[in-house]
Amino acid sequence: MTILVTGGAGYIGSHACVELINAGYDVVVVDNFDNSSPEVLHRIYEVTGRLPHRAVADIRDRALIEQIIEHHKCTAVMHFAGINASGPSFANPLHYYDCNVLGTLRLLEAMKATGVKTLVYSSSAAVYGTPEFLPYTENHPLSPTSPYGRTKLFIEDMLRDLYASDNSWKIAMPRYFNPVGAHESGLLGEGPKGIPTNLMPMLAEVASGKRERLTIFGNDYPTPDGTCIRDYVHVTDIALGHLKALKKLNEPACFAVNLGTGRGHSVLEVVAAFEQASGQQIPYEFTERRPGDVAEYYADASFAHRFLGWDAKKSLEDICRDCWNWWQNNPQGYN
Repeated sequence: MTILVTGGAGYIGSHACVELINAGYDVVVVDNFDNSSPEVLHRIYEVTGRLPHRAVADIRDRALIEQIIEHHKCTAVMHFAGINASGPSFANPLHYYDCNVLGTLRLLEAMKATGVKTLVYSSSAAVYGTPEFLPYTENHPLSPTSPYGRTKLFIEDMLRDLYASDNSWKIAMPRYFNPVGAHESGLLGEGPKGIPTNLMPMLAEVASGKRERLTIFGNDYPTPDGTCIRDYVHVTDIALGHLKALKKLNEPACFAVNLGTGRGHSVLEVVAAFEQASGQQIPYEFTERRPGDVAEYYADASFAHRFLGWDAKKSLEDICRDCWNWWQNNPQGYN
């Protein structure tokens, strides 16, 4: 089988490519490299011994996506392409709707036109919003608190409507929680262009001396230490969850599934774990809360265990160790 991986040079997408190749699939990476680097594909080769096919394209270009699917005879799509930060989505929501929602619509049109009806869509726990109960199950009410989260929910709704109109589609929607860590080889990791917005890259910058201190957004949440609690999942575990979801699509279906550890860690707990892994002190300062942040969330991942045979294997210590190893080997990311 040949899998088209949109956003395959990105953080989660690149790790998914590794697991797909290791599982024997042929991989075609579609990426416009707006927030990624072609160097990632060479790193995938170093890890797996196989170089993915590369197609430089934007998923909003339906005609080009159709050509790529037909040329490579793709049989399924794993969809990671889009913008994935909640905070900036408040300042520029139209850009998020354009890239995420319109991009997915054009991708689906290309898939329909070429007869490819198997899709693993990388969704997000951001679809849940403020928790009415914890842990989140897949049946928790869906009420996102950011424009980013709403784009993810709109896409899920679009996929459910598509399946309702034509139940020959095979659609999986893994809802990943906070992706962190790096490949254990130190060759693949989170390498955003510009100023990082996620916790782990910022921790690494502080530990290495590139950044003076960590900024923590809010210390007055109703949590034991006042900082936000999140379900941090190793990126390799998330990639394996997407692979498990793909393998489950052997007949028509449309389902969502949580990919999480089932346990939350506060920001200060992660800081302490990163200090232990790096051997460096992490100075930090508190500032105001960010819009859209909820105090606490973590997954009920029991459905993933029962239905997919998937569990998160790696611990917070593994996450911090692999992240620090990646950073030491790649202090400038992929540049």
